[in-house]
Amino acid sequence: MEKVVIKVDGISKVYRLYNNPVDRLKEALNPFKKLYHKNFYALKNINFEIRKGETIGIIGANGSGKSTLLKILTGVLTPSAGKTHVIGKISSLLELGAGFNLELSGLENIYFNGSILGYTKIEIDQKLSDILEFADIGEFISQPVKMYSSGMQMRLAFAIAINVDPDILIVDEALAVGDMRFQQKCFRKLKEFKDGGKTIIFVSHDMGVVNNYCDRAIWLKDGVVCEQGNAEIVTRKYISYMTYGMESKVNKLENNSESNGKGFDDSELESLETISSFGEGGALIKKVGLYSLDGGQIKLFKGGERVSLYVQFEVLQDINNPIVGFILKDKYENQILGFNSYVSEGKLKTFQKGDLVNCVFEFDFPLLKNGNYVFAVAVAEGTQDSHIQHHWVHDAYFVQIMNNEQNAKLSHFFIVQNQVFRIIN
Repeated sequence: MEKVVIKVDGISKVYRLYNNPVDRLKEALNPFKKLYHKNFYALKNINFEIRKGETIGIIGANGSGKSTLLKILTGVLTPSAGKTHVIGKISSLLELGAGFNLELSGLENIYFNGSILGYTKIEIDQKLSDILEFADIGEFISQPVKMYSSGMQMRLAFAIAINVDPDILIVDEALAVGDMRFQQKCFRKLKEFKDGGKTIIFVSHDMGVVNNYCDRAIWLKDGVVCEQGNAEIVTRKYISYMTYGMESKVNKLENNSESNGKGFDDSELESLETISSFGEGGALIKKVGLYSLDGGQIKLFKGGERVSLYVQFEVLQDINNPIVGFILKDKYENQILGFNSYVSEGKLKTFQKGDLVNCVFEFDFPLLKNGNYVFAVAVAEGTQDSHIQHHWVHDAYFVQIMNNEQNAKLSHFFIVQNQVFRIIN
C-alpha cells in the first residue's frame, strides 16, 4: 500500500464576522472583553488521508469550504485548529493569476514563480522550453501579464505548475476558463501525471470530470465532510442532494387512473432487474418507461415536447412520507433536470408493504443538444431536506436526442416546466 502523503487532522478555520468596522475597534478596546463578533466556521473538524498516486476530487456547493481547504493544504492560510502533514513538493493552481506579478512579463513570471517553488535559474532554464511549448501563448510571453486574457493567464499558470515536476498537484477549478482544446490538453497531462504515480487534488463542479479522473471524492457541505469515498458513489449522492434542492413550478391536475385518455399498461415498461442501484431496501423499482402524449414509447426523439415518465415499484416495507423522483443526466453525469413528488404534492399517503405502485411524471421535456441522456429514478422516505433512499436506480432509462433545431442549448440545469405527478393505481 502506498504511503500517506497528505494527512488532515481535525482542521478548522474560523472567521470573526462583525456587523460593521466599528465593532472590531469596540471589541479590541472594551475593558470587559465584550464580544461584538460571531464566529463563522469555513471548515470544521476536517479529517482525511491521501495516499501517494491518488487523484482526489473535492466537490460541494459554492461556499462549502473547498478553496479554504486547498489554501490550508498549500500553506496560504493557517488553520484555526488542527494540523496538516504533507510529504513532498506541492505545486498549486488555486486562483487565476495568483502568484503572478502583473507588471512583469510572462517570461519573467516563469522565473519568479520557479524561484518561489525553490528552483534555481539553471533548473528553470532546463524546464523553460517545456513550459513555453505547453502554454502556447506565442510572442505574448514577452508582454506584461496585465495584458493577458484570463485564458492566457491560465495557460501560463498551468504550464508552470505542471512542468516543475511536483509530487503533489493541486488545482482549484482554474481549468474552467480555458478553451476546449486546451482543457483536453490539460486533462491529458493530468492523466500522464496520474499514470506517473503523482498525487492530484482538484476542485470541480463537473461531476463527469470527477468520475472520469478521480479515485475518490470528498464532498464538503457547510464546512464539514458530508461524504468521502468512491468517486462515483459520492458524486451520485451529491447530484441527488443538489437535485432535491431545486426550485420548480407546479400545475396540479385531478388525480385519476387515466393518462391522456389511455389506460396504464405495465407490460410495455422496461425491466430494471439487472441495472445498478442502491438503497435501504424498503422498495424495489421494477419498471420504467417514457411515453409521448399519443401513448407511444420514446427512445429517439427531438425533445421540446410533453412526455410522461412511468415508474413501477414494489413496496417491501411500510413507507411513511414516501417520495418518488427522477433526474435526467447527460453522458458526463451532469444533471439536466429533476423533479420529485414532494415538490409537487408534499406528503403522500403511506405505502403499505406488498403494494405494487404505478406512478407517472408528466412534464415538458426540454429542447437539448443531440446526444444520449439517461434517467435515474428513486423511491425515498422523509422530507425534501431529510430523507433516506429506499431504492435508487442509476441508469434506468436511456433516450437519444436527434434535433435539427439551431437554437437547441444544453444548460447545466433546467427547471421542469408544468409538471404533474400522479399515482395511477
